[in-house]
Amino acid sequence: MIRRSIWAGLSLLTLAACGSASSQPPPLAAGTKADRLLVDKSDRILIAYRGDREILRYTSIRFGDAPTGHKRFEGDERTPEGRYTIDGRNGASRYHLSLRISYPDATDRAYAKARGRSPGGDIFIHGQPNRWPGPPIARDWTDGCIALSNAEIRQLWDIVPDGTPITIRP
Repeated sequence: MIRRSIWAGLSLLTLAACGSASSQPPPLAAGTKADRLLVDKSDRILIAYRGDREILRYTSIRFGDAPTGHKRFEGDERTPEGRYTIDGRNGASRYHLSLRISYPDATDRAYAKARGRSPGGDIFIHGQPNRWPGPPIARDWTDGCIALSNAEIRQLWDIVPDGTPITIRP
């Protein structure tokens, strides 16, 4: 019985360590600012750069419920692919801070319009849902946004100015 309790305790500690490792961002020097972002959907990474130097990397990021392919229409739950900018921020977001991505661009709007559809919009990099009691959600769950842990979005919020270019690769 004691052996089983020790094993259970060690297992819980291991799971807790795994859950918190990906949600805690790497430390950065005060005043650090990014001048571009890269998201790779296949590798599930978000990298912030200053010049040619990588200044941070988040792994295990989450996307829309249908993560494969470029967002084409409102409600398709895909995350856009292409070159955009961070064009705003919402400190009162339903998802613990959010940075707005400039989707849809003119090409996205024209594609949807030619098919009689809306391209959608309101695509953000954001944290977890407010009032979410647990660790970061470990599956694709957004409506097309890019989800991070709350600690990661707080850090990104501080280092990414509006106007920062973002490239989202398949």
